[in-house]
Amino acid sequence: SCFRLLCSLLIPALFLSGILCVCLVVLLWGIRLWIQQRKKQLTSAGKDGKRPLLVAFFHPYCNAGGGGERVLWCAIRTLQKKYRNVTCVVYTGDRDVTGEEIVEGAFRRFNIKLIHPVKFVFLEKRYLVEASLYPHFTLLGQSLGSAFLGWEALLKCVPDIYIDSMGYAFTLPLFKYLGGCRVGCYVHYPTISTDMLSVVRNQDTRFNNAAFITNNPLFSKFKLLYYYFFAFMYGLVGSCSDVIVVNSSWTLNHILSLWRAGACTSVVYPPCDVQTFLDIPLEEEKSTTEYSIVSVSQFRPEKDHPLQIRAFAKLLKEKRLGQQPSLKLILIGGCRNQQDEERVNNLKHLCEELGVSNNVTFRINIPFEELKRHLAEATIGLHTMWNEHFGIGVVECMAAGTVILAHNSGGPKLDIVVPYEGHITGFLAENEDNYAETMAYILSLSPEKRLEIRENARRSVHRFSDQHFEETFLLSVEPLFK
Repeated sequence: SCFRLLCSLLIPALFLSGILCVCLVVLLWGIRLWIQQRKKQLTSAGKDGKRPLLVAFFHPYCNAGGGGERVLWCAIRTLQKKYRNVTCVVYTGDRDVTGEEIVEGAFRRFNIKLIHPVKFVFLEKRYLVEASLYPHFTLLGQSLGSAFLGWEALLKCVPDIYIDSMGYAFTLPLFKYLGGCRVGCYVHYPTISTDMLSVVRNQDTRFNNAAFITNNPLFSKFKLLYYYFFAFMYGLVGSCSDVIVVNSSWTLNHILSLWRAGACTSVVYPPCDVQTFLDIPLEEEKSTTEYSIVSVSQFRPEKDHPLQIRAFAKLLKEKRLGQQPSLKLILIGGCRNQQDEERVNNLKHLCEELGVSNNVTFRINIPFEELKRHLAEATIGLHTMWNEHFGIGVVECMAAGTVILAHNSGGPKLDIVVPYEGHITGFLAENEDNYAETMAYILSLSPEKRLEIRENARRSVHRFSDQHFEETFLLSVEPLFK
């Protein structure tokens, strides 16, 4: 009787589940057909009567001045050079500027001039991907928010080829299965990584793992389960991609372990404007009265600017007073929003607390020529982000002729600050003491020895040029255009 009762409940439940699944498939298929119909209405033929191929890039913060934006504009310029019948579209949430101002900003900041006009699709719901909206379960909140923002983008413009260039993998299935697009992505940084899982597992306190969680075993176990669930979902949506391009060996290892799509994954180093920096003449240092240490990175929490300031304060403290040259730290970076501006104010307060305000300068959203000037005058290029996916700023510092001191992890460790033809190209450090000691060591070297390191570093950065990016990027995305 128990078995019969079970059957009487199970069979209708299975039947109902089957009907619901069929309804869902029919609904999704209906939405797909409606979107395809909408696509025909929205797109018109070009001058030659042929409909241009629409290639859309999903980049909600395309007017920010970071390395990800440099990749976006270089990728668009590369496709415009190669394919005649292509119209590039950018989905952006930068509604406070016009399309012309965005393009002008790309030229001013990155020295990138586009060949043809770009169509901008302005999105209204960008707030859905702002981290501040999700004080808890931030990864999940931002990812689901990106799916809603992606839906808005899809309704406004249905492309033939969709490329997520900002790391919003949850938009990929939307454009592939509902939009009927060929989809690709350029991954700068995995949304979740095996390193993040190990941080929670080992109960380490970091900017993305608060102390109240690390101090409570139950909270840590719950967060670990949440991370594993999220990693599973992230792997599922990422594997929808027809073409996966990653920016470094470090990112490649993580994406391969999470997405398991090795056959369509390739490494394309981000384009660094090395030639512009290589044009700076490399000479033996003339000034011995003042040394400048320059950092180039956006003011985001993971960039760990407080570590730079603390290490610099320690260096100043340990530097004996007397006839030694004076030191200054110049922090150069882009501010995307109010949170970034608040972060800069907090950094200024930290400088006051440590008594180094007079030696630290902040330069925010500066023009390219000023950036070049600061790098040309700098002795040390400083970088402190743990597990930086690549590190365009690191390459620029090396190309400009500074002695680089980067974090001993991620892209700088695996791809950039590596020996070139058996010669040293820079230095790596991990904590406050390491950084202070290594800066002191670099400054203690003779100008001749520093020049030798700078020359080696310069020779090593040619593999990160715009030209190399164009060649490898075109090879990687070619399957999307077939």
